[in-house]
Amino acid sequence: MRLVVISGRSGSGKSSALHVLEDLGFYCIDNLPVALLPALARQTEIEEKLAKVAVSVDARNLPHAFDNIHDVLHQLPSAEYQLDVVYLDASEEVLLQRFSSTRRKHPLTSKSVSLAEAIDKERLLLEPIANLADLTLDTTNMSVHELRSLIKLRVADKTSNDIAILFESFGFKHGIPIDADYVFDVRNLPNPYWDPALRGFTGRDQQIIDFLGNEPQVQHMQQDISGFIQRWLPAFVDANRSYMTIAIGCTGGQHRSVYLSEQLKAEFCHHYSNVQVRHRELGSADSHQD
Repeated sequence: MRLVVISGRSGSGKSSALHVLEDLGFYCIDNLPVALLPALARQTEIEEKLAKVAVSVDARNLPHAFDNIHDVLHQLPSAEYQLDVVYLDASEEVLLQRFSSTRRKHPLTSKSVSLAEAIDKERLLLEPIANLADLTLDTTNMSVHELRSLIKLRVADKTSNDIAILFESFGFKHGIPIDADYVFDVRNLPNPYWDPALRGFTGRDQQIIDFLGNEPQVQHMQQDISGFIQRWLPAFVDANRSYMTIAIGCTGGQHRSVYLSEQLKAEFCHHYSNVQVRHRELGSADSHQD
């Protein structure tokens, strides 16, 4: 049995995430009171149709509900199911823009609480469950389509307790992913951008693969990053870690970081059953599962 708890600040994409899981066969419940989670978990052991369940838990719960969320989750009868807590968030500027564009009412706004104050208040309110999340996703730079794709890859397609590894390329000039567990800076490597004949390609194109594949520095960087991850990943597995996001950054997120993320994904596919790659600046994701 699979139980996915989705939480996060309003406007971060919880509804979209829940709809994706519903489309993929999960029994979904929106805004379940935290106190009812143990009862739901026990019910899933009885009803066969509840083999895959996803629930959203948000600020519409009573304020004190999150004070003991740690105890509630650890009271669940977990012998027969896999529990994943997924937390979605976005920058406050983007959350403000999303509410302004849709003209939706934030659940914590009132005559005395502005939208900006409500967004910050919600962050503090949800902090206990945010700290317990197995997977945190920053949706600041994601379209709805990208979020749906990522939820499918990282959550719905995770069919075992094996750790799910994501290699994510990005460009430093667009900001560091706040949901990364490790960030590696590869801006010191030879840059295909400065060759006009290569500038229009990406790290997935053969022209860039050939260029970077022949650079000793690039190979040494790949070996060092791989060695570090191989050395420490088993410790995270032993600590029951379910997800790991390794971000690889170059200047624009088009060439070097894309190439190395693809190479590392291909390498780690031989050792782990759930390995994925996402190129933030290219808006694309792919996965490998045995």
